[in-house]
Amino acid sequence: MSTETVTIEKLGAQGDGIAGSAGGPVYVPFSLPGETVAIARVKSQGTIMSIATPSPDRQEPPCRHFGPDGVNGTCGGCTLQHLADAPYRAFKRQLVVDALRSKGLTPEVGDIVPARPGERRRVVFAARKTEKDMLIGFNQAESHHIVAIEECPISSAGIVARLPAIKAIAAALAISAEPFRVAALETLSGLDLAVDEIRKLSDPQRRKAIETVLGLRGIARVTLNGEILVEPAKPIVDFGGVEVSPPAGGFAQATKPAEEAMAELVLAHAGKAKRIADLFAGAGTFSLRLARIGRVHAVEAEAAALAALDQAARKTQGLKPVSVEKRDLFRRPLMTQEFKAFDMVVFDPPRAGAEFQCKELARSGVKKIAAVSCNPLTLARDLQILVEGGYRITGVTPIDQFLWSSHVEVVATLEK
Repeated sequence: MSTETVTIEKLGAQGDGIAGSAGGPVYVPFSLPGETVAIARVKSQGTIMSIATPSPDRQEPPCRHFGPDGVNGTCGGCTLQHLADAPYRAFKRQLVVDALRSKGLTPEVGDIVPARPGERRRVVFAARKTEKDMLIGFNQAESHHIVAIEECPISSAGIVARLPAIKAIAAALAISAEPFRVAALETLSGLDLAVDEIRKLSDPQRRKAIETVLGLRGIARVTLNGEILVEPAKPIVDFGGVEVSPPAGGFAQATKPAEEAMAELVLAHAGKAKRIADLFAGAGTFSLRLARIGRVHAVEAEAAALAALDQAARKTQGLKPVSVEKRDLFRRPLMTQEFKAFDMVVFDPPRAGAEFQCKELARSGVKKIAAVSCNPLTLARDLQILVEGGYRITGVTPIDQFLWSSHVEVVATLEK
């Protein structure tokens, strides 16, 4: 390890400051462009020792768990609390611009739809039982050390208010000092807690955990390794006026405002589409909204998510017909010929994107496409495939739902 003084030139894609050196770039977390900082350096990684020249864009972190003065933050849940709002939003928008440009794409990229404190309805906590306490919090960056939290400015008031309840349930389930995960989703009927990485409980331990849950308010369901432990109330989420009971531990957009912003863009692009394919449909975030304007065919690999979508569609009045298909689109994408039945396609894949599906889609005659992504790099690759197939990008909107992180969502619309 060596000590040296460097000047930060730019922010990297993960939010770390980057300084140039004779040995190549040095990555310095919690630093900002223009700052002169003294660092302790190990290979290409630097840890701030002091800041000689702070950036005018540096701000006081909103959360005390982030770290003193925003330097070498302790809680690993956020990485950019030290960056003021305007440059933070510009940084995230630029991530999308740069990703598209890397594939030769230069469409107009809109202003980012901002995220605000207190909006996160889905949070994944790290947990571990110690001799003295039950730790609930987030892993420190590049570490297995759990920083226990008592507040969380990104999380919804409903989750923060129930941190003691989450802690009590975790303590009832912990059977060793091994760390585990607790995913909390705030639903209309209470918290849906999905606990993973705990080995099988004995019957007495299971009864104790159930009694603990039943003695607490505001808990809709607790699942353990994907199986329901206890369900005092059916968890319910709202997808554009359609109530859905999500599967245990199932995917949900992290914030309601971001979900609504994405859905609004998709619906506006759909216009008066009559036949719509929703690929990687999940539990129906887009399908159930789109079914108010046209017939929808929802394709999804996860059976439980698809069942939740199907059940919600069947019990909701005023929707056009919704058909469902269980299909792994990575292994078996819809073929070009299958798209003849549709005048619009929506796809919202995992971070890996939808490369092979887009190759088939690019050869189709579908008039409109809405591409939703949580990874600008794979989205850029997929859009390049579609553009080379004759599609024109008509809009790109970045959406922030992971506040003070380097993650950004994007909705892109295309026409042929």
